[in-house]
Amino acid sequence: MWLIKNPGIDPKRLAKECNISELSAVLCAVRGLRDREVVEEFLEPSLEKLHDSTLMKDYNKGVSIIKDAILSNKKIVIYGDYDCDGVISTYILYSTLKELGAKVGYYIPQREEEGYGLNSDRIRVLREEGYEVILTCDNGISAIEQAKLALDLGFTLVITDHHDIPYKDTDEGRIFMIPEAHAVINPKQSDCPYPFKSLCGAGVAMKFAEGLFISMRRSLEEGRKYIEYAAISTVCDVVDLIGENRIIVKNGLKMLNNTRNIGLKALINETGINNKKISAYHLGFVIGPEINATGRLESAGLALELLLEKNELLAKEKAKRLHELNTERQRMTQESVELLEEKIITEGISKDKILVLYCQDVHESIAGIAAGRIKEKYNKPTIVLTRGKEMPKGSGRSIEGYNMFEELSKGRGYMEKFGGHPMAAGLSLKEENIIPLRNFLNENCQLTDEDLIPKIRFDLPLGLEFISERLINELEVFEPFGKANPSPLFGAKNIRAIKINFIGKERNILKLRLEIPKRGLYIDAISFDKGEAFKELIKANFSEEEAAKLIKGGSCNISVDFIFYPSINEYNGYRNIQLVIKSIRLTQK
Repeated sequence: MWLIKNPGIDPKRLAKECNISELSAVLCAVRGLRDREVVEEFLEPSLEKLHDSTLMKDYNKGVSIIKDAILSNKKIVIYGDYDCDGVISTYILYSTLKELGAKVGYYIPQREEEGYGLNSDRIRVLREEGYEVILTCDNGISAIEQAKLALDLGFTLVITDHHDIPYKDTDEGRIFMIPEAHAVINPKQSDCPYPFKSLCGAGVAMKFAEGLFISMRRSLEEGRKYIEYAAISTVCDVVDLIGENRIIVKNGLKMLNNTRNIGLKALINETGINNKKISAYHLGFVIGPEINATGRLESAGLALELLLEKNELLAKEKAKRLHELNTERQRMTQESVELLEEKIITEGISKDKILVLYCQDVHESIAGIAAGRIKEKYNKPTIVLTRGKEMPKGSGRSIEGYNMFEELSKGRGYMEKFGGHPMAAGLSLKEENIIPLRNFLNENCQLTDEDLIPKIRFDLPLGLEFISERLINELEVFEPFGKANPSPLFGAKNIRAIKINFIGKERNILKLRLEIPKRGLYIDAISFDKGEAFKELIKANFSEEEAAKLIKGGSCNISVDFIFYPSINEYNGYRNIQLVIKSIRLTQK
């Protein structure tokens, strides 16, 4: 289903008020930016517009505690997490405390052995190792029992986190559960006055680092140097790229393109993007997965060691290892998705609105990625469970209109442990509760059949004759693109294609040459993920002979409607405008 976004206001008025083009005004309006002040903040995301960190609840208290621990030479441990956000958060805080002269170490839990967040056994080990202060990052807000244990053992505990606050529903209403700690810094707390609630873990860590530098009579700018790292996490943790997150990523990308971090430079070289301008795309689909792969298949400590590495030769070796792990992760993901698709058929659950799949052969670390792939294919909330150390555990990925965290909360009795966001969750449960949980979620699902129809929303129709490098440059002002600020999409109808080809190793990439109406000119278009679907459209609408000819490739005379964004394609020194197709159909006559 294709839907045009509604600007909600007169774009001409907004264009005049903000001194921007009418196209930019439409793009701003459909993103909810409908007055001069918010438009200027969006289009000019300067560091000066970051909020005062001291507005966070317990911020000053937490900074003071860690400052005193540094000055008292107490042994501090940074307790992180094994995903990209956790690794980057750990790097920011560990590097900050090291620079400030702290007696500091770090610990990142093993995904399969210890699971997410504070682990009771590990807390005891850390105490035996002489640590006195625990500073968490990207975790801790749901560690009610573990936090109590840490306090009982005599730890000073400071929690920095960004995840949703756990709660329980009672007859008196919803009660939020905050762990006992000396300071809890999480902007999502209901009584936290901090105005921006969507920072990732590294965003909170970076803010905390700023406070530490200032408290030790150092400059704010010394804390701001970690923005390039926070930018990686902000994109990879899929938080909204608006407000402070947009400021962090926009400015962080500038720094990343000139990074001095030896480990990051080695990783950029290893992944083959060293000669490219690094964008949010490269963070989310190249650098982030390489960092994540270590925590999935081996130890997230490998990625952290790479970021901390000062020797170029050793950095090169470590970057190569990360790349090898990610290549293996990609292979395992493909195999897992194929297994899960078979299960949907064999278990007869293809009509379920909520897909709950248990497959012991799926690697625990791949469950979340596999759930995302299944969710994308079927456009249904999907939970993938696999064999855990003590019991089945897994991850869920959701669709628009289904708050997975809220819905799982209603069925918390079926689970031993769970947590997450509206669009993603992690959970552990006994095997005998898997089917009951599946039935509960489906029986209580409020999604309609229409909710499950994939929807593509585009910004506005755009004639191909208006596409130019100048327009593409204008669109670049809206970068970085991501959640809550998607790449602008445009619609075109009844466009004649004069040439068609299916390219790539699997011949699943669609390439078209399109006629620009009434101009006698042509423009290239490409679709990286709709090639196979378009082949099926061809087979369904043409004779067997005509379809075979079109799929073989070459000259053609067909008309298509499509949703796209314009880009610059550079290859072998040749530069041209190319449309990237996100959805395509044959024009109905």
